[in-house]
Amino acid sequence: MATSKPISPFRLSSLLRSQKDPSLAFQLFLNPNPTLQNRPFRYSLLSYDLIITKLGRAKMLPQMEQILQHLHNDTRHRVPEPLLCHVIDFYARARLPSRAIQTFLSIPSFRCTPTLKSFNSLLNALLTCRQFQTITRVASLLNEFGPPNPCTYNILIRSCFLQGHADRALKLFDEMCSCGVLPDAVTFGTLIHGLCKNSMMHKAFEMKKLMIEDFKLKPCVSVYTNLIKGVCEIGELDWAFTIKDEMDRNKLRSDAVVYNTLINALFKAGRKEESLRVLEEMKESGCNWNSVTCNVMIGEFCREKNFKEAYRILDGVEGVKPDVFGYNVVIGCLCREGKWNEANDLFQDMLRRKCVPDVVTYRTLFDGICRWMQFQEAAFVLDEMLFKGYVPHSRSLNEFVGGLCREGNFELLSTVLSGLVSRGDFCNGSLWNVLVPMVCEPEKLAAKPFEIFDDLVA
Repeated sequence: MATSKPISPFRLSSLLRSQKDPSLAFQLFLNPNPTLQNRPFRYSLLSYDLIITKLGRAKMLPQMEQILQHLHNDTRHRVPEPLLCHVIDFYARARLPSRAIQTFLSIPSFRCTPTLKSFNSLLNALLTCRQFQTITRVASLLNEFGPPNPCTYNILIRSCFLQGHADRALKLFDEMCSCGVLPDAVTFGTLIHGLCKNSMMHKAFEMKKLMIEDFKLKPCVSVYTNLIKGVCEIGELDWAFTIKDEMDRNKLRSDAVVYNTLINALFKAGRKEESLRVLEEMKESGCNWNSVTCNVMIGEFCREKNFKEAYRILDGVEGVKPDVFGYNVVIGCLCREGKWNEANDLFQDMLRRKCVPDVVTYRTLFDGICRWMQFQEAAFVLDEMLFKGYVPHSRSLNEFVGGLCREGNFELLSTVLSGLVSRGDFCNGSLWNVLVPMVCEPEKLAAKPFEIFDDLVA
């Protein structure tokens, strides 16, 4: 009987590349020739690269580490630095900064010399994980890997902005230029984004001018978008349209982010007619709605208390439906208007509409129902919230418990508190401060409150 031809290292690489399922690819890599188990397989470096990348992207980190150990022990190969940089990046995406550091420190053991490339990968991983203090310590080792390049400065500048140190970011830019390191488009994009976030608009426009005139770099759409967002935040809408006109002159097509920003800012400023004209321009330009567009429109309709139109957007417009943010806005507005029953109905209907409630949904509905003293309904929402692993704001929970005490509804109070205790959530000291004085008021002294305390502290 004819036997199948053994898989060669070259053939294995081809099979790994075409295999979409990372689990099957992993099994194939471990056992490419089941009938030849006693014969060692000589894996190619390409096969290692393919399987590590596939497992890393799938977040199958234990399996990836198993392959890495295999590669570590396969002394035939000098491991290329970019592959280890990818591993560092995979750990960053999984928010495992310590593993990223360990990988960087282990680079020499893979018969590879770490350079500025892997050093920058480590800095970026730490930035992704928001390990700002560690970034400072690691950056002090920079000289061991050569002079910094634009990528190094871009990471450090972004780190400064994320920590709220705009002045330090500008000093880094000055240092960069004085050291002869040419800033690139990413540098200016990072600076302009950070300056706009800090409402330092005049400085942001200075950077744009410097970018164009001194470094001959053309701003991209994201640069203009950040500038438009920044001036809208400070209420300078006419300035925003001037920037958009400049985009048009430079043949840069406005995207949904630009239009959504302008429409939202105009609505908030009470300039509804203009916002509708921008919405029409958006349609005529061929720019499609997205979920944010839906959310912006829902926000305006809710401000007008036009729930019919808000529901129309929830049902879908232009082939697009809002995300959970839009539902949260409607639920919150319904609750504020005393329409808690409608808010609850919409909440119950979200899964049918293929939108999963998040913690904000539960908190918004719980707060709204409590505001209208519908404690039985609020208890149902609270129970489901806790089951999902969410918790209400401590202030809301305190007000809920206080309301039950004022009503003397100790049976429901007992059920609620028992549920909190069973899930380990009854550790809020302020809740005890609310509960004890309320149930011990002279007119409410009875056996039931003390039974509750006995059950809770047992």
